[in-house]
Amino acid sequence: MDYEMITVKLITGFFGLWLMTKLLGKKEISQLTPFDFVSSLMLSELVGNTVYDRDAHYSMLLYALALWMALSLTLEKAIQLMPWLSVPLNGRPDIVIRNGVIDVKAMKRNRLDMHQVGMLLREQGVFTVKEVAFAVFEPNGSLSVMKKPDQEPPTRAELQMKEPVAGLSRILIEQGQMQRGELIDIGRNEEWLLSQLEKQGIDRIQAVYYAEWSEEEGLHIQLKKSSG
Repeated sequence: MDYEMITVKLITGFFGLWLMTKLLGKKEISQLTPFDFVSSLMLSELVGNTVYDRDAHYSMLLYALALWMALSLTLEKAIQLMPWLSVPLNGRPDIVIRNGVIDVKAMKRNRLDMHQVGMLLREQGVFTVKEVAFAVFEPNGSLSVMKKPDQEPPTRAELQMKEPVAGLSRILIEQGQMQRGELIDIGRNEEWLLSQLEKQGIDRIQAVYYAEWSEEEGLHIQLKKSSG
């Protein structure tokens, strides 16, 4: 077996699959529809067989990748132009629980049992069907849950509490390394970060395993010696 050719084929297949994933806009397994999942399995099988088959020339691998990419992109475009194709190809959401009552027909349509639904509910922090206003079984196999109004926690507005400052937390130090880009994004500099560390009795950045900043909570620090 020509190891150099195997290497070239593997690298080509790797970047070909990566490029297709980027072009199709699929970032995570959870975003894949059943058709996407089967398609990815078929493509990986094609690439795998081509890579290790002595009789499969390099041009065959390129052709397989190009053809599959063209078919996939064509199908994606067709779904955009003809939305009615989306349901037969990707499936549709289905309500399996309404106001605490399980829809038996919807369960049968989706081949679900209560053990599966119970697990999906627990993943959403729901431990009894009675709390559920609506539970929607999504085409990718996840469950979207809306609790009954009396089961939802009260909002800050309802409790007339002061509204917190909205903003994303930023990682400023990771394993003793300062994240300069994050500092720039929040309009701070190294001197400011060092002063924040000094307030907590820390004299050097290298002693910090993790430091996170938010406008509401300030700087949260974990030292290397306490990182476990």
